[in-house]
Amino acid sequence: MNNKIFLICCCLFIKTIASVAQESPIPFEVLPLQNLSEFQSTSGNWTIVKDVFYDLNGGASKITNGTGILLNTLDKGENQPIKSSFEHGDIELELDFMMPKGSNSGVYLQGRYEVQLFDSWAVKNPKYSDAGAIYQRWDSSRGVGREGYEGHPPLVNVSRAPGLWQSLRIVFRAPRFDSQGKKVSNAKFISVHQNGVLVQKNIEVTGPTQAAFFDDEQAMGPLVIQGDHGGVAIRNIKYKTYGAAMVTLKDMKLTYYESIKTINDFAKASPKGEMNIDVLAHLAPATRNEFSGTIEGILSIPSDGEYFFNLNLAWVPDDTPPGRINGAGKLFVDEQEVVYVDGVTGKANGSTHLTSGDHKIKLNYFKTFGHWYAPSNDITLTVEGKGVARTALNVPLRANDPVGQIAVKVNDQTVMQRGFIMHHGEKRTHTVAVGQPGGANYAIDLNRGELLNVWRGDFVETTPMWYGRGETQLMLPLGNVIEFAGKPTVAVLPNKDAAWPQEIEGFAYTEYEVLKNGDPVILYEMPGVTIRETFETGDSGKKLVHSLSVTAEDESKQLYCLVAHGSKIEKLPNGLYAIDDKSYYVEFERKTSPILRTTSDGSQELILPVQLKDNMGKVTYSIVW
Repeated sequence: MNNKIFLICCCLFIKTIASVAQESPIPFEVLPLQNLSEFQSTSGNWTIVKDVFYDLNGGASKITNGTGILLNTLDKGENQPIKSSFEHGDIELELDFMMPKGSNSGVYLQGRYEVQLFDSWAVKNPKYSDAGAIYQRWDSSRGVGREGYEGHPPLVNVSRAPGLWQSLRIVFRAPRFDSQGKKVSNAKFISVHQNGVLVQKNIEVTGPTQAAFFDDEQAMGPLVIQGDHGGVAIRNIKYKTYGAAMVTLKDMKLTYYESIKTINDFAKASPKGEMNIDVLAHLAPATRNEFSGTIEGILSIPSDGEYFFNLNLAWVPDDTPPGRINGAGKLFVDEQEVVYVDGVTGKANGSTHLTSGDHKIKLNYFKTFGHWYAPSNDITLTVEGKGVARTALNVPLRANDPVGQIAVKVNDQTVMQRGFIMHHGEKRTHTVAVGQPGGANYAIDLNRGELLNVWRGDFVETTPMWYGRGETQLMLPLGNVIEFAGKPTVAVLPNKDAAWPQEIEGFAYTEYEVLKNGDPVILYEMPGVTIRETFETGDSGKKLVHSLSVTAEDESKQLYCLVAHGSKIEKLPNGLYAIDDKSYYVEFERKTSPILRTTSDGSQELILPVQLKDNMGKVTYSIVW
């Protein structure tokens, strides 16, 4: 059955947003990994290397001498853990890790509470023993079969294949003790993100997890990486440590106004009224779509230093049309302007040096009308300092949104969903996302004939499309997304060294066919060429097989397929190509001869000639991640 794609473009303002930087300038401490001097004495299983190759299928590994990577290789002797020289309480930790096939390791906060590292590639139903899990506790007195308890599987399995780099970000709060040393609150994992996806949230641990390196609980302890269960490579270790002291906001007063239309109107406006408030919100009588106010209060700072503030006015969307500014805000500390939300976007940040003690704070804000696709009136103000954890100040309690998440599920047949997808900061409007039963999902820009991204796990969330009036029409991939360059897949080049075009003149999507299993077959045309594109999962969803069948009127023209683009592409000993510093693999069929080339900006491309016979040709390769 043939189906014409009919995409209705409403008269919406669509643009690429250069988002206001939200990254905190408070620096991370970095472990340089030039040698093992940042760690306590350990055994010979730990070394520092420049690079490591783990074979996807468990074959021999290969090591390149140098620095930058902490490597654990089990040997016949003693295999000890490695412990950091520094100790920590509350910590924000980031690192990259790589697992060989079938391997098992773990990161222990304070040497006591384990986040599991494991080769969990394509595991369908992850357990407490899989990557991203909080490992179980153990008590033999509970009885046979009940010894393990409080294990927390990851919310979703986003593990990549053996030999690929993965990221881990942990925000951990240490247990608290009173002046007599009695524990008054448990340790807590505020969040754990694996490969940029939330896999744990607000997980409290009542004591050390199984196989912890210390049986007791303390306010401080070293970072420990397990060394006796399996190999692991670690790089880019960085962290921020925090004390228990927090920034607080008290003695707040709200002054509210009428007819504030610009941020400069506050200097001459007459107040309508005043009220004391406890939470950071506009609580004065007002319409939901037009209000203005000044919130003043006392900001208590625990220690001298530079403090970073972020202000978010939720009623100002990130795609405000020009000339339709509907609100703005300014934050002052001790009469000094620190943050200005200009209304083009609703978020901005700034920093200032503050001494310990109390400081006067003032926030001016206004709203002149309501975007129906940005209905929230929340004000969020966060602050962070060196040694002082990021805190959202005086947040109102909110009931959960009753709509919850609207997601598209994939069962035993391929599912297609059309909508908009964000790609490298650009809203792509002619896209189709495809979810397959094996868990290998992908998205295509039909208008340009470009493969945009792949991800494994759940399919897409469509809440921004179907809740309320669904203005943004965004589909949100639910998993660890690997974004591709977003360039045309097929092009005619004068020679193999010619620059790859950003777009193909005369290129057009024509239609798609749907196979019995739900997979689409997508048809395109460009001057003198027709293209038939298919995708299918292989190896139980572990790879996505991409095929293009081409028919050309002029067999003398040389057609090429752009397979991959990245900062670094390398051919591995097992014949696979590792893309973008081992973010994913590309696998070719036997006797295929791809071309690896360097572009004018120093990046690399992997292209494949389309061999034509009787004006027809076909290329096939697999994406593995």
